[in-house]
Amino acid sequence: MYEPGLAWARPGPGGAGAAPSLRGPAEAGMPHRTELYEDPPLGCWPIVYSPDYNITFMGLEKLHPFDAGKWGKVINFLKEEKLIADDLIVQAREATDEDLLVVHTRRYLNKLKWSFVVATITEIPPVAFLPNFIVQRKVLKPLRTQTGGTIMAGKLAVDRGWAINVGGGFHHCSSDKGGGFCAYADITLAIKFLFERVQGVSRATIIDLDAHQGNGHERDFMDDPRVYIMDAYNRYIYPGDGFAKRAIKRKVELEWGTEDTEYLQKVHTHVEGALNEFKPDIVVYNAGTDVLDGDPLGGLAISPQGIVKRDEVVFRAARSRGVPVLMVTSGGYQKRTARIIADSILNLHGLGLLGRERPAWAPGTPSLDPMPRDSAEDLSNLSLQ
Repeated sequence: MYEPGLAWARPGPGGAGAAPSLRGPAEAGMPHRTELYEDPPLGCWPIVYSPDYNITFMGLEKLHPFDAGKWGKVINFLKEEKLIADDLIVQAREATDEDLLVVHTRRYLNKLKWSFVVATITEIPPVAFLPNFIVQRKVLKPLRTQTGGTIMAGKLAVDRGWAINVGGGFHHCSSDKGGGFCAYADITLAIKFLFERVQGVSRATIIDLDAHQGNGHERDFMDDPRVYIMDAYNRYIYPGDGFAKRAIKRKVELEWGTEDTEYLQKVHTHVEGALNEFKPDIVVYNAGTDVLDGDPLGGLAISPQGIVKRDEVVFRAARSRGVPVLMVTSGGYQKRTARIIADSILNLHGLGLLGRERPAWAPGTPSLDPMPRDSAEDLSNLSLQ
């Protein structure tokens, strides 16, 4: 895997209409020096991952329904299908405190030094009884590394037209509060980094299709006219954050047990509507798989094929408009979600939605075509009409 080094980045335009910074005590002004924004070699795919994403510690991770090793499983499936290899993946780097302070307050980061706070956020009560240095290393470092991966993928998306962080999507965390297994506000951070550092990026659309309301980024961007939020979620489940809903520009509240046909029609209609209503410089797509039928927390009934088709709808809408798209994988609480995420990526590649702006391969780099077509199930029976 390619590992980036230290890099400065160009400050973004700011400009009229810019909302106040969400920074904590870190000084506003010139962006700090970071390890997250150096350009990888052109031969690398804009797919970001690190083995450090996966959470394993004495079986404690099994006390939460989340599959804390799903990210590595996604990568292994993609390797098995010959889509990627280790040296074609961009290795995520851990976000530092200075990186996190672009959005988070110092007060909030200090709270994470208390194990009972982390236990509450991750919903794993025994974590409260562990020494915090263990919690930092075994629980929070993986989440910081996934957060760094989302920030890195934001710049890669702008440079390459698309990027996928195989982790991330911590949409319940805001600048000063975590929850729902989300300790860091990676979506907010990725957008703020782009606004501060990349010329020409001053408007963003968040398309949040996780089964749960994305109240973290909604609270962070409540009064920011540069960010348009579309959120489709089960209206009856966590977090039910009425205040945060005020930030949603296009709200799609779903009923218990919503199935493919209704779901895909609504996704198609509202994604198209959102991108017609607001012209962004980047789409951040929170692609939670907890909409899957049988998910213990999502309460919806979408098939694996429906999830693959949903992701295709979002990528088609963004890429047809020439808007870069950053995808993060977010929630998904069944063992089979890793296979579905991999199948979705394979489908996107097979349709050319990941390949149109692919750079020329360096000499000796193996070709990734053709995609194994039997890796994704036939979607022809899913209509958007």
